[in-house]
Amino acid sequence: MLDTHGVFLPASGSAFALSLALAGVCLAQPAPNWTPAVAYAAQSAPQARILVLDMETGHLLAASHLTEAARTLAAPGSTLKPLVLYNLIASGRWDANRRIACTRTLAIAGRSLNCSHPAAPPFDARQALAWSCNTYFANVADTLSPGGIRSVLAPTGLLGPTGLASAEATANFRDPRTADESRLALLGVDGIQVTPLELAHAYRWLAQHLDSQPATVASQVVSAGLSDSASFGIAGPASLGGVSVAGKTGTANLGAGTASHGWFVGWAPAVHPRIVLCIYLPSAHGINAAAIAAGLLAHSPLKESRP
Repeated sequence: MLDTHGVFLPASGSAFALSLALAGVCLAQPAPNWTPAVAYAAQSAPQARILVLDMETGHLLAASHLTEAARTLAAPGSTLKPLVLYNLIASGRWDANRRIACTRTLAIAGRSLNCSHPAAPPFDARQALAWSCNTYFANVADTLSPGGIRSVLAPTGLLGPTGLASAEATANFRDPRTADESRLALLGVDGIQVTPLELAHAYRWLAQHLDSQPATVASQVVSAGLSDSASFGIAGPASLGGVSVAGKTGTANLGAGTASHGWFVGWAPAVHPRIVLCIYLPSAHGINAAAIAAGLLAHSPLKESRP
């Protein structure tokens, strides 16, 4: 099932376009056709919810399983990390240079949240984002007051309807009451569920802020961290499509013994992005979603436009 959204000239065709051009009326260029790229990606992941949004307008350019994407509510996992980090650094509530050591072993309220990154010296914010360090972001959560996570997520549009589809679900969010609940919420594994539409919408918000304010510390750190993530970090497979991309993976489940679901969400090109893409796999890991993103980008208009 493939749903597509594009921009086309009126039915009267080239004669109509020519008459407008002769009259001095500028015509908008047709939107690139992302349908074949999404169709290709969907072949290897038939159950994937795949979304491609136009960066400038926020409109859907193409989608696979759009109805399901509008109604699927799932824990976002580590995809929350850049949204929280950007807002906290931008508001002066977190020092991007602060380094935190990680033993790669972490348990919170009986849940194992061990890190999968290689052993490394203490991470700063950029490195922690690139390698998705749970220990680092659990420390970030400890600085937030009750209601703090909602206050940093709400401006991104993550917790409300997007208007991108009819009958869409809206996020489930429970304000944390304890330190452990805050940590689990910020790590995106408990107390919050969002739709793929909401996550794509929030990452468009983030990408626009980074692109419009490139000189700020918050923009530099988060932009570099997400580019690193999708290059050599945790989301590295996304770079194999031959298009520069910035983004984040996420993996979550309902607890020990339950199936995991995986996310990749980000934008391309990595600098001055033109699209946001979001991939949700109902039964997989984030690294699998990043690989699907690479296949999509390899067959995309962005690849075709490269010299």
